[in-house]
Amino acid sequence: MPTVVKSKLFWGFVAVLLAMAIGFWFAQMRGYDAHAAMHAKMHGTDGAHGMHAEHDMTNMPGLKGRDATAEESEELAVMFRRFQEITRTVENLPNGIRTVTFAEDEELMGIVTSHVIGMIDRVDMGRDPEVIIQSPTLDILFERRASIVTEMDVTEDGIIVIQTSDDPEVVAALHTHAAEVSAMVERGMEAVHEMMAARER
Repeated sequence: MPTVVKSKLFWGFVAVLLAMAIGFWFAQMRGYDAHAAMHAKMHGTDGAHGMHAEHDMTNMPGLKGRDATAEESEELAVMFRRFQEITRTVENLPNGIRTVTFAEDEELMGIVTSHVIGMIDRVDMGRDPEVIIQSPTLDILFERRASIVTEMDVTEDGIIVIQTSDDPEVVAALHTHAAEVSAMVERGMEAVHEMMAARER
């Protein structure tokens, strides 16, 4: 084969490899940018300084949602700031859950009660708030809300919620979500970070 033809083939092959490498690099950068954008949206950091900025624990932009009111987002923020003052017990039932959530401080207990009642009302109405940090476990609870039976009682020991279902997948989701909420009560925003990181793996 003439030397000129060999040279053209060689450089053509190099050009193809270079194009593939550039394409792979751009794909990787798009994936990184998407992750960075989600992190920035959650923590209120911008693209230029997100790697060095501290989490915005004052405004907590990750608690905002497409259909969440400012009052609902503020309730979440208060509970995350004061998670160490909240106690919660969960009993997994064969067909659902029984939870008891309590706070000694009356104002905080009022916020907890308002949030619990508000979220149960939202599920009943099918109004997903779509909060940024929201667990995807909630999706099935909104989609199959008709299969959930809820009982609530506000007592001196806290707000008691019993939720049951005949749908095994809904029962599994109730168990999972109850555990997720308990983790947030125990560790606050740290638990949210852990769950989001686990979902990205």
